[in-house]
Amino acid sequence: MPAKKNSSAQVVSKGSQKAPGRFSGGSKKAILYLALVGIFIVCAYLAWRQVSARVLASAEYSVSAQQIEITPPPPWIHSDLSGEIYRDLSRHGPISIMDEDLTQRVADAFSRHPWIAKVQQVSKHYPARVTVDVIYREPVCMVELSGGLMPVDAEATLLPTADFSPLEASKYPRLIGVDRGPMGAVGGRWGDGRVVGGAEIAKALLRLWEKLNLQSIAALPPPETPASSTITAVNARRAGEYNYVIITRGGMRILWGPSPALNAQGKPTPEQKVNKLEQFAAEHGSLDYPGGPRELDLQKP
Repeated sequence: MPAKKNSSAQVVSKGSQKAPGRFSGGSKKAILYLALVGIFIVCAYLAWRQVSARVLASAEYSVSAQQIEITPPPPWIHSDLSGEIYRDLSRHGPISIMDEDLTQRVADAFSRHPWIAKVQQVSKHYPARVTVDVIYREPVCMVELSGGLMPVDAEATLLPTADFSPLEASKYPRLIGVDRGPMGAVGGRWGDGRVVGGAEIAKALLRLWEKLNLQSIAALPPPETPASSTITAVNARRAGEYNYVIITRGGMRILWGPSPALNAQGKPTPEQKVNKLEQFAAEHGSLDYPGGPRELDLQKP
């Protein structure tokens, strides 16, 4: 009897084992679930390919020139910056906020514009909108050439001339004595030391230019390089640099000296020169007062 019981128990144990190669009910459900998910992903991808162009071109995603918001331009810029840059961006097709590289493309396009000194931040938003935070270049003087006046900023960057009417251009300091045009296109540096120094002086005098009735800044020929080999390092650096004279509308000559970047140690600073000029005008009512001197040297302490 005991032997039979053991045999029966053994039979029951074998019957409870799973047949090899078969899946349990839970495994079948998991496989079916994964298959359905895969089919859904494939269908969604195929459907997106059919409608993506239409969706991305919709108003919620498509960016127009009016939807590019920039830092308010200063009063000296009259051109439509957003429109100009949008035309550059859209040369190869519509612009969408879904474009992964959109912010970088917008930043690069604004950086290339001659009125933009620096792009600080670009962000995109839904519904379609792009905001651009920039720093603008500021004109400080007009370089007089035989062909007309050309505006530059304090770093001698050539700026667009179309934004200046003759009246507006006449209000800026005028740099004369330059006989070479810019080396590059608009938005590039002029490439002439006379323009670099003249622009620095113009920036220092910009707020007082009209008040003091100033007319022009003249770049004088550079001093001769001494033949002696005992020339100092400072003089060697300054050899070939230009000195500048400021001329009033009444004909007075104001000796400024070298450009602010090359101001010699012990000489009055650009700020001190401007203060001296302003004090002189305040004391006499004008730089060109009757019986006054025809020349003023700002280099003297």
